[in-house]
Order: sequence, then structure tokens, then C-alpha cells
Amino acid sequence: MSASVVGLIGLLGLFVLLGLRVPVAVAMFAVGGLGSAYMLGTQGAVSIFAGEAYTLANSPDLIVVPLFILMGNLATQTGLSKRLYDAAYSWIGAFRGGLASATVIGCAGFSCLSGSSVATALTMGRVSLGEMQRFGYDRKLSVGAVASGGTLGIMIPPSTGFVLYAILTQQSIGRLFLTGILPGLLLCALFIAAIVVIATIWPGAGPAGPATSLADKSRALISALPFFLIVCNTIGGIYAGIFSPVEAASMGATLVLLYGIATRTLGLRALVAAMRDTVYTTAGVMLVLISAHIFNPFLALTRLPALTGSFLSSLEIGSLGVLCLILLTELVLGCFLDGFAMIVLTVPVFYPIVVSLGYDPIWFGVILMLVLEMSLITPPVGLNIFIVRSAAGDMALTDVYRGMTPFVVAMLAAVALLIAFPAIATILPNTMVR
Repeated sequence: MSASVVGLIGLLGLFVLLGLRVPVAVAMFAVGGLGSAYMLGTQGAVSIFAGEAYTLANSPDLIVVPLFILMGNLATQTGLSKRLYDAAYSWIGAFRGGLASATVIGCAGFSCLSGSSVATALTMGRVSLGEMQRFGYDRKLSVGAVASGGTLGIMIPPSTGFVLYAILTQQSIGRLFLTGILPGLLLCALFIAAIVVIATIWPGAGPAGPATSLADKSRALISALPFFLIVCNTIGGIYAGIFSPVEAASMGATLVLLYGIATRTLGLRALVAAMRDTVYTTAGVMLVLISAHIFNPFLALTRLPALTGSFLSSLEIGSLGVLCLILLTELVLGCFLDGFAMIVLTVPVFYPIVVSLGYDPIWFGVILMLVLEMSLITPPVGLNIFIVRSAAGDMALTDVYRGMTPFVVAMLAAVALLIAFPAIATILPNTMVR
């Protein structure tokens, strides 16, 4: 049996396991392990297991994962997300759609501390859905704003998705973090534009909230000042070249912890809960990464990535056509696969093709995260959809999908803009102090 046939059988087996709801890490470990054992023998497969797992576990760059996750969990426990939302609401809540726009801004801000789409959507959903319901917002617009705003947790640094991409492609985590800033802000602006259009066409969907005085606006902004200081110290420190990503993650987690202690918003029980959630999430990420480093050598042995690259290069559709075909494939797979699964399965196949076409690998990482964001709010998986729907109570799934449509269109517009103007993503890392 040829190597390519073995690879196709392995991929088919992987998708069958995923269809049976086997955890992605377990499925990749099983397929990669059995495939490598078939092609190299048991001793060769065991050598890959030991070598890859040990090398990955000893990577110092991975320290950013638990630290940034801890920072986000501590921020949730201390109420920083609520302060940020209140500040945004006080300034723009009096406009049509202002409450939904404030939710998106709150999601963008919380993404600077979280790095997780699920955590962002869940936290901001708890904070904002009740408020939007109280002021008579259309529920489709409400859940659409929260679910789509939550996806910013993948794009705006710190981002667990960028860490995974960096580990798999040997790219700089710091450069990837900087690459996500402007595209994340662009996407936030496009989401707000979508909300404004909806509220203008259908005023009843996003009625204006009560006006607030300048004094109230100032108090809300001052209340959110600790958040801005923490973000300036972490992300700003990376951009200025003062901190490495690991040092920035350590600094951020420490500052949020000190804030919680100083304001007495972080008790012992909340601290234990934040640390427990951090351990669970980190263990899940590490298990996926280790299984990916076992599955990817199997893919390399089968030569499937190289054969796929040769096939795509032979198509007479130009480099842009190949890129669009890759993104379309990613989008379709994202409708069925978990986000981490999509990254670890497709990056080893498509990354060499993208590089061979002359595209910037850092820029491609941003495009990949955008497609991953779309998969979080598109059926049938759409993890953010189900998270926000559970927070919103009983709501027809078809109504939820209708609420997502304008925001998916905004994401497609962001992809088009980043392809047309790559400098939106690359200008910050290219000007980073070395």
C-alpha cells in the first residue's frame, strides 16, 4: 500500500472519529500513532511519541498559554469586564444600537485580557444580554452582537489561536500578537457598522438608551482605568520591545492579581476557581498540541501535504485563486470542526503552499484566525452560537442564525480588505522595536 493511500485512510479515519464525537486530541493521537507504527514500526512510532512530546513540553514559549489564560480568568473574577462594558455603554449607549455597539467594544477590550473567544462571549453575554433585553433590543441583534464580538478573543492579542499557529509554524508569537491588533480593531469597527446599519433600517431592533451626563461618563471611564493600564503594560510592552510575550503574560497576570487583592474583588474562592479553570484549559491546549506533533509527522511520511501543494499549484487559477480555494476549504471545515482541530489539521497541509506562493506567513496567520472566527458563528458547530443561546435562554436556533448573518458579512468584508491591503496586518510587526 502506497504512502499516500495510507495517508488518505488515516484522514478518513480521523474524520470518522471526529464525527463520532471523539475528542480531537484523542483522535489525532490514535490516527497519528497507528499510522506511524504501520509505516515505521512500533519502535519508530514510540521514538516519535517520546521525542515530539518532550520537545514540545520543554518549549519556553508555551508558558504564555497558562499565564494569559490565568489573566483572563482573574479579570472575569475581579469584574474588570463589567467596568469596561459600563464605560463603553455610558459613552455610546444613548445612540441607536449603542448598547449592542458597547457590547462589541467590551468584547474587544476583554479580548486584550482573555485570549479566548468562548470566555469573551460567555463573560460579556452575562454582562450585556440582560441590559439589552431590558431596553427592548431585538434578541437576534443581541445574540449576534455578543457571539460575533466574542470571536475577537481569537484575533486581538493575547490569542491562544496565535500561540498554536506560532508553535506549528515556528513563527514569532510576539509578531503574531502585534499582527492581530489592527485587523482586530478593523473587525470591531465593521461589527459596529453592521449594528448601526441594522438600527438605522429597523429602529426598533436597537432603540437608544438613556443619555448620561459628562460626569457619569467620566466616572465610568475612570472606573475602567485599571483595565487600560494593564493592557498598556502588557501589549504595549511587547510592541515597545520592553517585554517578550512570556514576560508580558507574567506581568499581566500579576497586575490583575494585585488589582483584585487591592480592590478586594478577588477572594480565596474566586482565586481557586480562576486557577482551576486555567489548569483545565491549559491541559486541553497542551494535549491538542502534543497530539498534533504526533499526527503531523505521520502526515509528512504520507507526503499528503506535498501532493496537495503540487495539485493546487498545477491549477491554472493564479496565487490569489489558490489562496481563495484554501480559505474556502478552511471555511467549510470550520463549519464542522472545533477551532483548535481546524488549526492543527490544516496548517501543516496549507502552510507550505502559502509560503511557496510568496505570501507572508504572519499575514496568513491573521487570515486563518478570521476564518476561524467565522466558524465560531456559523452552523452546524458554531460554538459561540450555542454558548450565547444558552445565556439568552429559550430562543429558536433559526433566529440565532439570522442574527449572525450581518456579522458574517462583516467578517467576509474584513477578509477582502486584508487580502487587498496586507499592510493592515503587517505594519505593526514590521515596525516593532527589535
